[in-house]
Amino acid sequence: MNNWFNKNGIHLAIIAFFVVICFAYFSPVLQGKAPQQGDVLQAKAMQKEIMDIKATGQKGPLWTNQMFGGMPAYQIWVQYPLNITTYGIDIIKGVFPDPLGTVLLYLLGAYLLFCVLKINPWLAAAGAIAFAFTSYNFIIIAAGHSNKALAIGFFAPILAGIILTLRGRYLVGASLTALFMALEIRSNHIQMTYYLFIALVIFGGIELYHAYKGKQLQAFGKAAAYVIAGLVLAVLVNAGTLWTTYEYGKETIRGKSNLTTDKAEPATGLDKAYAYQWSQGVGESFTFLIPNLYGGATSIDELVKPESNTYKAIEKNLAGVDPRQAIGYFAQNLGAQQYWGDKPGTSGPYYFGAIICLLFVFGLFIVKHRWKWWILGTSILLLFLSFGSNFPYISDIFFNYLPGYNKFRAVESILAVVGLLVPFLAILAIQEAQDGKYDQKYLVQRLTWSAAITGGFALIIAIIPTAFFSFTTSNQAQVVDALTQTLQNNRGAAEQINNALIADRVALARADALRTLLFLALGFGITWGLITKKLGMQLAFGLLAFVILIDMWQVDRRYLSNQNFVNKSDLENHYQPRDVDTFISADKDPNFRVFDLSLGDPFKSAETSYFHKTVGGFHSARLKRFQELVDNQLTKSINQDVLDMLNTKYIITQDQQSGSYKMQRNSTACGNAWFVQSVQFAKNADEEMKAISSFDAKKEAIVDESYKNLIDTKRLGTGVEGFIKLTTYTPDHLTYEYSTAKDAIAVFSEIYYNKGWKMYIDGKEKPYFRADYVLRAAQLEAGNHKLEFIFHPTSYYAGEKISLAGSILLLAGLGFGFYSENKKKKKAVKA
Repeated sequence: MNNWFNKNGIHLAIIAFFVVICFAYFSPVLQGKAPQQGDVLQAKAMQKEIMDIKATGQKGPLWTNQMFGGMPAYQIWVQYPLNITTYGIDIIKGVFPDPLGTVLLYLLGAYLLFCVLKINPWLAAAGAIAFAFTSYNFIIIAAGHSNKALAIGFFAPILAGIILTLRGRYLVGASLTALFMALEIRSNHIQMTYYLFIALVIFGGIELYHAYKGKQLQAFGKAAAYVIAGLVLAVLVNAGTLWTTYEYGKETIRGKSNLTTDKAEPATGLDKAYAYQWSQGVGESFTFLIPNLYGGATSIDELVKPESNTYKAIEKNLAGVDPRQAIGYFAQNLGAQQYWGDKPGTSGPYYFGAIICLLFVFGLFIVKHRWKWWILGTSILLLFLSFGSNFPYISDIFFNYLPGYNKFRAVESILAVVGLLVPFLAILAIQEAQDGKYDQKYLVQRLTWSAAITGGFALIIAIIPTAFFSFTTSNQAQVVDALTQTLQNNRGAAEQINNALIADRVALARADALRTLLFLALGFGITWGLITKKLGMQLAFGLLAFVILIDMWQVDRRYLSNQNFVNKSDLENHYQPRDVDTFISADKDPNFRVFDLSLGDPFKSAETSYFHKTVGGFHSARLKRFQELVDNQLTKSINQDVLDMLNTKYIITQDQQSGSYKMQRNSTACGNAWFVQSVQFAKNADEEMKAISSFDAKKEAIVDESYKNLIDTKRLGTGVEGFIKLTTYTPDHLTYEYSTAKDAIAVFSEIYYNKGWKMYIDGKEKPYFRADYVLRAAQLEAGNHKLEFIFHPTSYYAGEKISLAGSILLLAGLGFGFYSENKKKKKAVKA
């Protein structure tokens, strides 16, 4: 045991160091506080119905009616108890307080990668810090993108497993690849996994080329087979997750369009403008080196300081007006903010670190390993793809032709992969510089060139920042016009305030350029000392890790600081009911809907879903049909007939003058289910959508012709003297009682989704169909009967069984892999 500690002592010390810096950065967790994350709070509202049921001791339902009339819970919260990686994710999230577990995953995963590359442990620690503290990795934590952060955290260990396999450690490498890829998939952020695969496919192509060139195809083929087996095993482990996501994805806004009359609607996948909405600006890429070059986040934090030019200009031109309030008003209504890029908004820039950028350029000069070309080529490709609408020539090819690429939005997030590749090459550069393969003069010369390139750019920004950048938004002229109008046509004051705003943006860029120059000098000095032997190797690596940490830490603090943390009780009580919410909650009807118009766009917030089952809500994977209904019937104007068929019992509004909330009871809501007197058939979705634009939902049903075979018009009555009522409710199991003298058509105010919903009458499964574009309907046989709708998707239940088998194989593979590795080591020691 002592021998083991002696061998691994430095690794344990570095891991302990990682834990210490995490607790130091997130010190509020020691006071019992937790981060206030916008997306996490939104998720809390989305999950309310699911968690309420789970709290009673029942299994979390696979369906929820809290948003968009009802939707599968697959992308909100679902248990996968037979998937072994479910417990792995729970450990990462549960051992340390949030978000320490995620940042430790960043650090330990990258550290494993660099150790696999046989990098000196302290240099590996420096590389791990550089990757973990990349600004985007902290910005997404602040925003609450927990699944995305976890997915990014597994990038490095997946690559480590693949490299181990390629180096001939087949069993342990493949089993680790399977484990980390399984965890990656279970993180449930397919977009990040997809982007990683782009990089891995290029990596595999380069390895194949060099295997062919070096006549090592047999060894490469064997390693590739093991890697592929590991990836297949990871897929099996996550069969339930992937199957449900694939099946559901085809029915969401990422799937095929149902309408043909709307030419702006894509035939399949996301609308390009929507997918490209968050595209990285071409010039914004220089924030990799100078974080505040484009003003940082969409914010006014620096503008409201009394020393800012904007503050002073408002004080001078608007006597008696509070500059802070004026700046807030101009920012909210005119877009006059620090950030001046073309994104709709941003939480912060992609900053890779001044020293890391210096060493990356250094690596381009000195690294001879073939991976340099993989890193460079992949980084350039991903950079071009991140430009989206700002450089569509390459992006459009991928969007139009690469399967699955058009399912994702916010293409700038592909830079998360570049956030791993850049420090990868930077650390390889230091390792090669230290190995003694190159002449000292050669290394110093290349290091100087690298400093001249990165430092020269930073120096230009520090001295003449407007030489390459305008510091104005694309609509700056319109901002000035709007400002002029707001200031009662005082053009001179508007231009002065605008010029002051630009001056503040310039000042932010200049200050960060000077800051970058300082860290470039430190990075240059440490690397020069290492090359010239003025600094010992361990001291140089330790200093490098420390200075990189300081550099990244300071920038990350701008976006994720102690101010992001609040008492846990504040988070638990974040959602407080209004009087209207309390009144509506007193209604004991188990399943009606609320349409809340008081919070702006009802389809961009899940807040109301915390208290009620809603017509609105917020989710990036909502059902396509419901979104089409929203776009055509509830956006330009509100179709009362559609609200009625959705059983919208209450409508909430807000008085614009008094700010008070009002509740209107909708007396024409159709209820949970009803019999209709007639059926009108539509040839296609376009006709169906047109028909529901004006109809009496209580009396007639609009049904697509494809369901004609499920309706026997000869046996139909009107159901006028009968009844149908909901008797018991859980989201995924609805029970009705009905009575009718003749067969009748019943319409249920439940969202149609035939990938799991089954209808039973007196325990026997019966067919049902879609009506009124999004609802369920069925021809019911005469008499008194019990009817049930049960959500039992094969994709989940069969997928779970496959996951169990995959989990057993994964554990067996890991056990056998490490057993074989240990056996080989013992043989080597004896030899």
